[in-house]
Amino acid sequence: MMKILNPSIKLKNVINRSDYENIKNLENICSEYDNTSLKLELDYKLSNSKPKEVDLVNINEFMYYNGDELIGYMGICDFGGDEIEVNGMVHPGYRRMGVFKRLFSLVRDEWQKRKSSSMLLLSDHDSTPGIEFIKSVCDGYAHSEYDMILNIDNFQKLKSERLKLRKVTRDDASEIARQNSIYFNMEFSEEENIETEGGYKNITYMAENEGGAVGKVRIELNNKLGGIYGLGVMPEYRGLGFGRKILSMAIEELLKHKAGSIFLQVLTNNKNALNLYKSCGFEERYTMDYYVINNKSGE
Repeated sequence: MMKILNPSIKLKNVINRSDYENIKNLENICSEYDNTSLKLELDYKLSNSKPKEVDLVNINEFMYYNGDELIGYMGICDFGGDEIEVNGMVHPGYRRMGVFKRLFSLVRDEWQKRKSSSMLLLSDHDSTPGIEFIKSVCDGYAHSEYDMILNIDNFQKLKSERLKLRKVTRDDASEIARQNSIYFNMEFSEEENIETEGGYKNITYMAENEGGAVGKVRIELNNKLGGIYGLGVMPEYRGLGFGRKILSMAIEELLKHKAGSIFLQVLTNNKNALNLYKSCGFEERYTMDYYVINNKSGE
């Protein structure tokens, strides 16, 4: 067993390229040793990092070093809702030394300063140590998601003459928020982060049929890794094949911009969506379990 001789903790608002490489290296070590997966959102974080890294109003990155070696990491993902997501890891040679508990204590203190009503802790369904720790600190189980990746060889383009994808503008904020409230039981509030300019990284499209909105989808592209999010079809248009067409068109957009692989997540109990994704060539990679802690600081 290794020894921690020169410990230090680095706290940051965003990661830079050097942080990314260190965390990615630790992720590879842990994933290979445990034969499990982590959902750290590193590519998303790096591509959306702000130029100024001195802003510590919100701390999202927690790194535990032994000298120059990163031996533990925990990160907060805040996508703007009432929940934050937290995932982390510790080098196999430095486990059972209090590293993970120390990082989690810092994360919990940070979270309780925020307005988020709950914190979701994530773990690969097959990670026994991860699940055991999470159960010991959480209020209960929330849900599970399949991480799915597209078998591009099995993807077949669908022809759609009438359905079009239109890049949203800021004028669509209220409609996007309304659709989110329908699809995902989110509180009706206008989206603050609708990207209308800049590079091809994170774009929301409105799906329109003969000028009327039937649904929406968001696509992301980071380091040739494509992601599909927030796909939904309005209730009055369901059962007419629009979901399959929107998904197909989103895949085409990502492939057109040189995506090397395309993934998405789906709740394990959403059988309709799961069947749709499988029929379009997506395959399950792993299952991620989510457990919740409710913020009681305001009570």
